[in-house]
Amino acid sequence: MLLAVQATVPATPEWSPIVGIIISVSCLVVVLLTFNIEQPLVGSRIPILPISIPAFVGAMCFGHLIGVGIVLGLTNIGGI
Repeated sequence: MLLAVQATVPATPEWSPIVGIIISVSCLVVVLLTFNIEQPLVGSRIPILPISIPAFVGAMCFGHLIGVGIVLGLTNIGGI
């Protein structure tokens, strides 16, 4: 059954510096967007950034999800 579905699965890209740059930029953009949240300092605070640790971890997780979506989308249309 898996062999029948294998033909319809799009190609998964290999890791390259371009993939790393895309995911890093998407994470940075999401971290910059967290400065607009209503209560960014709930929980333990990061000394370097004016956001809390839970907000930073959540932003990094969401940034990775957005970055993976961008990489898979660009791979699907032949951009990478």
